[in-house]
Amino acid sequence: MERIRIATRRSRLALAQADAVASRLRQIDPRLDAERVEVTTRGDESAPGDQPVPGKGSFIEALERALLDGRADIAVHSMKDVPAALPVAFALATFGPRADVRDALVTREGHATLAELPARARLGTSSLRRRALLASVDRALDVVPLRGNVDTRLRRLDDGDFDALVLACAGLDRLGLDDRIDQRIDAGLLVPAPGQGAVAVEYRADRRDLGCLLGQGTVEAVERCVATERRLTWRLGADCAMPLGAICTSADMDDHATLRMTATVADAAGERLLRVEVAGNDPLALGDESARRLEALGAAELLGQSSQ
Repeated sequence: MERIRIATRRSRLALAQADAVASRLRQIDPRLDAERVEVTTRGDESAPGDQPVPGKGSFIEALERALLDGRADIAVHSMKDVPAALPVAFALATFGPRADVRDALVTREGHATLAELPARARLGTSSLRRRALLASVDRALDVVPLRGNVDTRLRRLDDGDFDALVLACAGLDRLGLDDRIDQRIDAGLLVPAPGQGAVAVEYRADRRDLGCLLGQGTVEAVERCVATERRLTWRLGADCAMPLGAICTSADMDDHATLRMTATVADAAGERLLRVEVAGNDPLALGDESARRLEALGAAELLGQSSQ
């Protein structure tokens, strides 16, 4: 294989992630010539302005079509956008190291922490998970939905539409905008979205050559942790538009290292918050156990409310 075509969304962050994948692939095989195939997805076209983020798969369906019709060999996604259940025609690799999983507070006035925001501060975020968890932390905040790419959201903050934003640290870091971060919020306080900070590379399941190539770029500990979080998501029937948080960590790089999972489910108003902490060695078993414990606490009811 001398050329690899990479399907990607057209946002600056998506392009940066695609270029990072291309660079890592060239390190694996210097003969590779990487070419971007830029695609507009349903998630980019729909729900403009401050409307909620579209549901599962909205950011990847068009990229998958590019794989099926032969326009691209692989597609690069933010892992948190990828549904936990893929069509059988596709396979997925957790590619490369994981970036900072935490959420970031970005403010207009330079307030250093969430605790320092003034009462009724207007805080924008695109995520129902973040809105619910923020409401459970501080009900004095005016948390409102905000869509758009990172640059659009920062511009609206700077224009005075908001007092603060909550974004993913990973996106800001990858765009070289880490200087805008006022606080990297503890992942135990705002539990990240499953897969946050990880890059997913999707390919056709019949392309074993690509599976072998991509396998050389995976990090075992990252792959195990992401597999645990995605197993939980699948067991709960959840997606990136629901108020589910999950973060799995590994003690070290050993294949059988202990994994520790923290998972939360909230109602949309942040009035009820379910939380479990589980440890184990098997990613699938740990994801199943986390789901079982959340279901016993009433997770299905809360997730059902959020999807209505």
